[in-house]
Amino acid sequence: MTLVIENVKKRFGDQMAVDGISVQVEKGDMFGMLGSNGAGKTTTFRMILGLIDPTEGLVTWEGKPLSYKRTNLIGYLPEERGLYPKLSVKEQIIYLMRLKGMKKADIIKDLRDWLERFQVPEYENKKIEELSKGNQQKIQFIAAVLHKPELLILDEPFSGLDPVNSDMLKNAVLRLQEEGTTIVFSSHQMANVEKLCEDLIMLKKGKAVLQGNLRNIKRSYNMKRIHIRADYELDFLKNLDGILDLEVTKDGGIIKVENEQVAETIFKRVADKGFVRKFEIEEPSLHDIFIDKAGENDNE
Repeated sequence: MTLVIENVKKRFGDQMAVDGISVQVEKGDMFGMLGSNGAGKTTTFRMILGLIDPTEGLVTWEGKPLSYKRTNLIGYLPEERGLYPKLSVKEQIIYLMRLKGMKKADIIKDLRDWLERFQVPEYENKKIEELSKGNQQKIQFIAAVLHKPELLILDEPFSGLDPVNSDMLKNAVLRLQEEGTTIVFSSHQMANVEKLCEDLIMLKKGKAVLQGNLRNIKRSYNMKRIHIRADYELDFLKNLDGILDLEVTKDGGIIKVENEQVAETIFKRVADKGFVRKFEIEEPSLHDIFIDKAGENDNE
């Protein structure tokens, strides 16, 4: 069971929202789709789900396009949440899961299991409007996964969650993956993507600007980060060629450099200056790569 996105384009009038991306996600994999607002992530998700048709290219699951008749195979958590505020949690979930073909008794049993897992069993008969945004998010997630979909699409699943609830949701996502669910998700929280994904695509204005295995991307990326602990100020390094950024800390600094050759020059300079307690070269974080590739202020 494979999700295949093959040279897909989507045009709205004169605007090309998605411009020729190709992705393959194998069964049980967790795949990240990154990009600033307007990069084309949600449009791509809607094409995967069959909600809109590509202008060009093909999207298939198990070799066939997804359609309304196959919605029981899919779970979808949209970025803009869509729960009915006046319904209770149980009424809401029963209604949605009946549309997926589940029996009422099975729905109630599985709902209670999920509410226990999320440590909110008392919410079964509460109205959606009575819940906090974080707890509404949990219910929306349950609505996306209760029918045990083969393919799960999560659009900004961690948005608005505090650290405790974010970790709870991450653990639930990892458990679903272990059970064989294929998961594609987007997130602006790069730390979550680093923890969850092995492979990803980064979009900018509808085009792929970075794609592949996360570990390989980080290893091959020229930009590096250096942590230095020393007993003197590091301001004298600011104008050195190859330094992209210098953040001064209480006991040294964190420096972003173009490559390891620059790091060697920096080491010689600080060693000549005095005693160095720590000098550590790290691969760039996904956040660093995202800012470099997608652009910090690119919100088009």
